[in-house]
Amino acid sequence: MASIKEIRTRIKSVDQTLKITNAMYLISSSKMRKARQQLNGVEPYFKKIQDTIADILNHSQELDHPFMDKRAAKTNRKIGYIVITGDKGLAGAYNHNVLKLAEQKLAQTENAMLFLIGQVGRAYFAGKHIPVAGEFLYSAQDPTVTRARDISEEIASLFLSGELDEVHVIFTEMVTPLVMRPMTYQLLPLDINQFDYTEPAQTSGQYLRRVTYVPSPSKVMDKIVPGYLKGVVFGCLVESFCSEQNARMTAMDSSTKNAREMIRTLSLEYNRARQSAITQEITEIVGGSQQKKTRIRPTNHTTPALTMLVSADGTVLNKG
Repeated sequence: MASIKEIRTRIKSVDQTLKITNAMYLISSSKMRKARQQLNGVEPYFKKIQDTIADILNHSQELDHPFMDKRAAKTNRKIGYIVITGDKGLAGAYNHNVLKLAEQKLAQTENAMLFLIGQVGRAYFAGKHIPVAGEFLYSAQDPTVTRARDISEEIASLFLSGELDEVHVIFTEMVTPLVMRPMTYQLLPLDINQFDYTEPAQTSGQYLRRVTYVPSPSKVMDKIVPGYLKGVVFGCLVESFCSEQNARMTAMDSSTKNAREMIRTLSLEYNRARQSAITQEITEIVGGSQQKKTRIRPTNHTTPALTMLVSADGTVLNKG
């Protein structure tokens, strides 16, 4: 059994760890709530852009736009993957799952170009000596529309110049607070099947709405597609960020519960050790007292009386 001092030191150490994990849980909860509010604030704008693109694609079947160029006849197609990871760990299997999916996609692609968002992914692929085409630092934490715009503009420029023929985003989607799954979304080229479109139903008393795009659908696409790409990238960043914070919340909550259970176990062990030490001390005191009584036991010997007979002149006549 460990000494009382060692157990006390361990309890103090675990208690400090419990405070840290509980604080990280609260911080992650606050960050996730803030990111969700930010996404909900801009979602109607990006949803309107998406509906407009869907309307253009469904009513302009002959439209030929650079962002829709699939380059099917081109050999040695260069496919880019934007991999979104976190900047730090302590988030359960969040980073591991998305990196595993990224490795699978890279293994299936001959000419792959890797673009990384997040320090964990950067360190992981650097350790495996996998070449990286681009890095977007400081974008995984607290994603903003400005950072999403910078990323989308650079990727769109590479696509239009022919350096990339296809672009996919690998991120983590938070389906429910308990279910998070890594997934791949095709960013470029645009595909009509990506856009859900429902023709508005005409009821009695309503007129059939027709939209005319001026000066042309192609020119309108030139203006709104960059906004659409920005919205997709921002949505992927926020989804990944919320998934990371939710995974960290789960991990820190589990760690906090384990720390409390460990403190309870150590407290019981501490009490047993303290009780054992007190019992041993009492036993030693009682044993020492018994030994002292044995050594100083009093004797009952009596000294015989001395009787003398003396004459008048001082002569001793008899002793007895």
